[in-house]
Amino acid sequence: MRSGNPALNQNTFLDVASGQLVSGGAASDTMSLNGTVNKTGFMLLLLVATATLAWSFYSPENPGAVMPFLLVGGIGGFIVALVTVFKKTWAPVTAPLYAALEGLFVGGVSAMFEASFPGIVMQAVMLTMGVLASLLMAYKTGLIKATENFKLGVVAATGGIFVLYLVNFGMRLFGFEGMGFIHESSWMGIAFSGFVVVIAALNLVLDFDFIESGVEAGAPKYMEWYGAFGLTVTLVWLYLEILRLLAKLQSRD
Repeated sequence: MRSGNPALNQNTFLDVASGQLVSGGAASDTMSLNGTVNKTGFMLLLLVATATLAWSFYSPENPGAVMPFLLVGGIGGFIVALVTVFKKTWAPVTAPLYAALEGLFVGGVSAMFEASFPGIVMQAVMLTMGVLASLLMAYKTGLIKATENFKLGVVAATGGIFVLYLVNFGMRLFGFEGMGFIHESSWMGIAFSGFVVVIAALNLVLDFDFIESGVEAGAPKYMEWYGAFGLTVTLVWLYLEILRLLAKLQSRD
């Protein structure tokens, strides 16, 4: 089993579930679907709260006011995410902390997009929630199945996008122009953003599959926080990519 989400790799639940079985954990100490859903909801509420805080500091006259939130949220969220991936037992603490930090970053970015394209943030939020609900329904009804070929395709595409973003960042860091289609509102740029949105959305299916696998395997209770963390990572990525796509489309009007 594989996932395009770096937080949910092939052995994520198998390893911890094995440890749980060896230690003889009780059923009440194991991961549940309802528990994961509740913790995901809590993390999203926390993310929205800190995003609102960062947004409140933004003004067109002083756009730099949100830069501290962008730096603290972006860098801090990335570090905490790495810690969570390598120290899954810390997830009850690090997962909410990630949501709070990532909210600062998302709030600052959203405020800047909203200043340039009024109404775009609400559109992006509604589309993100709509995609989440639609894919969850498609997954539960069996319309979309996380087969091995499906997983391999999504993982390969996700890895390719990550490498492309990394190369583009490196080029810009050393003074090169970078890959214009990633940021430009040309039809090629719009097509690329559309492709990334689709891949980010399909990663949700893999997340659903891995969370369900964790529940079935009897993973320990703290993995509810880890599953919520992985799903939040994907939702944040999906939201930001939808925001970029909408911005490209509106800039052509």
